[in-house]
Amino acid sequence: MSRIFITGSSDGLGLLTAQKLIKEGHRVVLHARNDKRAEDARELVPDAEAVLTGDLSDIGETKELAQNVNALGSFDAIIHNAGILHVASNAKSRDGIPLLFAVNSLAPYILTALINRPERLIYLSSGLHRSGTVTEDRLELIVDGTNFPGYSDTKLHDLMLALALARKYPDMIVNAVDPGWVPTKMGGNGATDDLDKGYETQAWLAVSQDPDALKSGRLLYHKKEERFKPEAADEVLQEKLLSVCEKISGIGLGITEL
Repeated sequence: MSRIFITGSSDGLGLLTAQKLIKEGHRVVLHARNDKRAEDARELVPDAEAVLTGDLSDIGETKELAQNVNALGSFDAIIHNAGILHVASNAKSRDGIPLLFAVNSLAPYILTALINRPERLIYLSSGLHRSGTVTEDRLELIVDGTNFPGYSDTKLHDLMLALALARKYPDMIVNAVDPGWVPTKMGGNGATDDLDKGYETQAWLAVSQDPDALKSGRLLYHKKEERFKPEAADEVLQEKLLSVCEKISGIGLGITEL
């Protein structure tokens, strides 16, 4: 039996992933943006071990969430599922950061830096990452608020984060998942991919002893390794992304290179 923490698990793929893992006998801690969504999550997943709250668009709340996760003890896996899509292109967070970047890119970085290291890390990317654009200059412009990354850019960031951490954490299993275009609230009713397959891969990566689930540094779609945009594997760009996240958040990963 494994113990898993899932961000953004009060609805959508995060909730479905939690339900699947609990049904299989695993212990799951949920996360919701606020108290109302936490109440909804408790009703939908009464067998969850706990529900933690924290607005991932707020750096302070994200740090507090990490502290609360650590207070519960160790986890075998963390699934960084939370993400947003439908916001104004120039929307900013309370901290004055481009909102899509704050939630989709910076929050998983902060949580990764502050939560005690599990055995497995899973990051939700998207096939749309292939439409994303990342350069050193564009990353640097996020710091002063003159570049507002789009959704595709942030999903490319998530993949870059996963690949960078797989490189830096050779003793861990770190992967990214493309869940497909599935009919959740975010995906919409017109989505064409299988909803069940949209959450099976991350659940499998979190707990399976299948040799294919124990490999690291990949993007997976329906449990199969996918080719990804080459820029995601560029170590210079990865390091720039980490540097920008550290500069904005004031938090370093604290990794000693081997």
